Amino acid sequence: MDAKTPGARYPTEDRIGALEELLNERYSVRAFQPREVPRDTIEHILTTAQRTASWCNSQPWEVLIVSGEAKERFRKAIYAEASRGLGDDYDFTPPREYVGVYLDRRRESGFQLYNTLGIARGDKAAYAKQALENYNFFGAPHIAVIHTNEPLGIYGAIDCGGYVSNFMLAAQALGLGTIPQAAIARHSGLIRRHFNLPDDRRVVCGISFGYADHAHKVNSYRTSRATVANTVTFVDV
Repeated sequence: MDAKTPGARYPTEDRIGALEELLNERYSVRAFQPREVPRDTIEHILTTAQRTASWCNSQPWEVLIVSGEAKERFRKAIYAEASRGLGDDYDFTPPREYVGVYLDRRRESGFQLYNTLGIARGDKAAYAKQALENYNFFGAPHIAVIHTNEPLGIYGAIDCGGYVSNFMLAAQALGLGTIPQAAIARHSGLIRRHFNLPDDRRVVCGISFGYADHAHKVNSYRTSRATVANTVTFVDV
């Protein structure tokens, strides 16, 4: 008989197996079906993600779930700003540059996307056009905007990262697709104005979500992962 964690409903092997399955299945969806997700399903995701661990249990995330006509108004506003080359007002400093293996991984991921869509290497106009799809939310019927409290600084943002991961895994478990989007945070000023957020709120990212369009070719590839040997050092003595 499989061992069980005290108080757990399922054997340990079933529990870790379910988590591994969700992590292996999840990918960044870039084409969604238009049908909306039922409210009770969204609330199930939110209730599950709310169990995320946080520094001193501060639970610094606040979430806007934008749907329907409100989502369309927001989409038009942020797309208009992005398409004019405006914005670029991140609340948290983005990476200064990607070097070494980090650049290699970024390039691999980018070329997988462009090759799948038939975009020729070096076609900067096509790259830019595809990047703008972030602001169409890739056709998703819903977007979650994650924001935190300014005085908590980077640790508030780190806690929000844990929340984002759990939100996506909960959505995956309920048959939905997601894509986390730092690009949304590039327009933090617009977001605060559009949703009348207080000045002390800092935008971390967006998560577009809904039912994945599995027939669309952009959803056909999967990114690679480094091995444990590439990322972990064991210190025993």
